[in-house]
Amino acid sequence: MRELGIEMIPAYSPQARGRSERNFGTWQRRLPQELRLRGIRTREEANRFLRESYIAEFNRKFAVAAQLESAFVPVGGKDLERIFTLQHKRVVNRDNTINFASRVLQIERTRWRGTLAGCRVVMCEHLDGSLTVYYGPHVVGRFAGPEQESRSGELWKRRCAWKSQTTRDFHFPTAPPTTVSTKEKEKPKASGHITCQ
Repeated sequence: MRELGIEMIPAYSPQARGRSERNFGTWQRRLPQELRLRGIRTREEANRFLRESYIAEFNRKFAVAAQLESAFVPVGGKDLERIFTLQHKRVVNRDNTINFASRVLQIERTRWRGTLAGCRVVMCEHLDGSLTVYYGPHVVGRFAGPEQESRSGELWKRRCAWKSQTTRDFHFPTAPPTTVSTKEKEKPKASGHITCQ
């Protein structure tokens, strides 16, 4: 929210508590007096009074008109893909890897730096489970999420199984080897040729 310039006012802050307490004070001080003045003593009568007259009168006196102009402003020059992620800070290991969620992720070498060992990086976990690693403004790694990796692994196994079923062995000889009996070996050929085994 800070990167988008949005200030959050939590409910436990003095500003929010003051507004709610003023509202509660109005209900706690004003409503019992209104019920007493009208001689209302049962729950059914009180509920009927609230529905039929009190809530409309309360809104007429205390309601604040909404802004006519839109509260939305255009976002310029902001990387929303990076902002709307879960961000984790990590230090790169000596072997140029990062440990994250029981995984070891290898960072490839960059043109502008041989290794990022010892550097602090920010890992952005996207909504689809994929990860992007930033070193300052530079993207130094992109990794698929665990679900994507398992899907791609299953697809690879299926492809390998399909390949093994469809590929044929094209090594020579293509015909099955012929066996020659010992009698044929000893017997000379009529043409005078010698058969090599």
